[in-house]
Amino acid sequence: MATFDIDSDFVRKMAELLEETGLTEIEYAEGERRIRLTRGMPQAAHAVFAAPAAMPAAAPAAAPAAAAPAALSPAQHPGALKSPMVGTAYAAPEPGAAPFVKAGDSVKAGQTVLIIEAMKVMNPIKAPKGGTITQILFSDAQPVEYGEVLLIIE
Repeated sequence: MATFDIDSDFVRKMAELLEETGLTEIEYAEGERRIRLTRGMPQAAHAVFAAPAAMPAAAPAAAPAAAAPAALSPAQHPGALKSPMVGTAYAAPEPGAAPFVKAGDSVKAGQTVLIIEAMKVMNPIKAPKGGTITQILFSDAQPVEYGEVLLIIE
């Protein structure tokens, strides 16, 4: 199995770029070497390195901590609002408009908190319960998956 040196400074810069841009994935290739960083949670980034004719091996990349670690993962949190569909999530009703909610905002049950565009249809996503938005876990105008935690309402 062929190996290659991993430039940890480069990986850190790529992880910082993910954080700064709000992207969920970056891939870089040079010759037959390839590096792909993805993030599913704001506190973590994962890197996948592939060498020619080698099986991909996962290795965690250092990323700045966005918040203090919670006792529960967002998916296990009782106030997790999960995506009901695959699509593109939008924080505001139109480009340049104020977002529906921000971290720290109080919401009422049934209040629209974001929009998911699926097959050219804008679907308002409503708060299932009243409370305070403690975390927003999606990036505006980025794809979301079915069941992905989008925000936490406490």
